[in-house]
Amino acid sequence: MSRPALFLDRDGVVNIEKNYLHKIEDFEFIDDIFALCKKYQTLGYLIVVVTNQSGIARGYYSEEDFSLLTRWMIDVFEREGIAIADVYHCPHHPDISGECSCRKPEPGMLLEAAGKHNIDLENSLLVGDSERDITAAHRAGLKETYLFSPDAKSSEATKIIRALKELV
Repeated sequence: MSRPALFLDRDGVVNIEKNYLHKIEDFEFIDDIFALCKKYQTLGYLIVVVTNQSGIARGYYSEEDFSLLTRWMIDVFEREGIAIADVYHCPHHPDISGECSCRKPEPGMLLEAAGKHNIDLENSLLVGDSERDITAAHRAGLKETYLFSPDAKSSEATKIIRALKELV
């Protein structure tokens, strides 16, 4: 039986955006991310993170650096009572490693998650901080999308939110 998922972009949604973040000591969770995840987990949603990580292609940090930070982040969520079903990342950059199907706005990471975890994409939702997140979700078949932005004036998203607590 398929389940819906709450898809989250990482940088700018789970944590405060910092260019090419790859160190635990620089990671700061965004207010209400745990409350948001707990709400949707209680409603039966899988929690899945989908993140572009072009810093890997650029050589700013390694796959191992990304994995260490990801394992730490998942552990923090677990201590908060939240199960992260999976984390998908795109290590590519079109100017360096060429085009790929996983880099948002392409839907590859969401489609891969759906196949692996039997996710009901049509009834899933995504919270992202850029229009490319919203586009990827729509291309994957999601109907409900939220652009988390303090200053966006318009978006293809279902709604622009200024704080995660708006969804709690």
